[in-house]
Amino acid sequence: MLAMTLALMLSGAPAEPANATLEITEWQVPWENSRPRDPYVAGDDEVWFVGQRSDYAAVLNPKTGEMKRVDLPDGAGPHNIIVDDRGAWYAGNKGAHIGKIDRETFEITQYPLPGKGRRDVHTMEFDMNGDIWFSAQGANQIGHMDAKTNNITLWDVPTKNARPYGLVVFQGKPWATLFGTNKLVTLDDDNDVKEIQLPRDNNRPRRLGVDAQGHFWYVDYAGGYLGRWNPATDEIKEWPMPAGTQSMPYAMAVDHRGYVWAAETGVQPNRIVGFDSVSETFTEPFEVQSGGGTIRHMVFDPESRALWFGTDTNTIGRATIRHY
Repeated sequence: MLAMTLALMLSGAPAEPANATLEITEWQVPWENSRPRDPYVAGDDEVWFVGQRSDYAAVLNPKTGEMKRVDLPDGAGPHNIIVDDRGAWYAGNKGAHIGKIDRETFEITQYPLPGKGRRDVHTMEFDMNGDIWFSAQGANQIGHMDAKTNNITLWDVPTKNARPYGLVVFQGKPWATLFGTNKLVTLDDDNDVKEIQLPRDNNRPRRLGVDAQGHFWYVDYAGGYLGRWNPATDEIKEWPMPAGTQSMPYAMAVDHRGYVWAAETGVQPNRIVGFDSVSETFTEPFEVQSGGGTIRHMVFDPESRALWFGTDTNTIGRATIRHY
């Protein structure tokens, strides 16, 4: 087990909030109660997302508001989508496959996961080679799909029922939260699974981000904390979210200035709040007009300098960041 230091910041809200604001725009998705989620910005007129409850992928043109739907195989249960020159890749969470959609013809190719039992692809991300790393929550695995061969390799997580969840790729390696326990997970230089212990037995890290300094940020969904782990020193710091134990922080992302943004889903309407790691202060919370229901995943797009997210209130959202 790694040695680490825990510093809990319990002094309450700062007198002056961090200097950043959000301008939030939402587009209503026409397919009702479909749980649109996990948008991915492929261009200024091409934002992909999936409808988890209705087996579709879709493309939003933010300039016009137009949306095009691509029906996926019945029972796909799409959970996440990422896009490159080869196509739009979706996580067939219920269908036990990774799917590739041709961005021009919308033709679909399926790549089944090997093995038996749960094969629930959860969150995917590209590495520098175009390979896909992913978490598989119910299967308790971390996975890799080779860009050249499309071969899929799976690693079992040692802790039972650990529930690999939010995932990022940093320096060619996958890093993920283990939502069923108080740990993070990665692969070492020998491609062996390595777990990182977090403080507090009831800590439940759900999403993960990494900043330019290589610090890993996580949100504790159960306890209402934002946490930072420094791999170089093993130090961990945690800060209570503005809504405290009611926060239930879920979606999160790190922006171009190193601010960490998280959605507080335990309050209605959902609120998005930023954290300045230099001053160690939070911004004012920004309410999502539709209510949000639950904002499950966010990505930061450096071109538009905006956070993109889907909501359980059936919208796709863009939160443009203004630093001042």
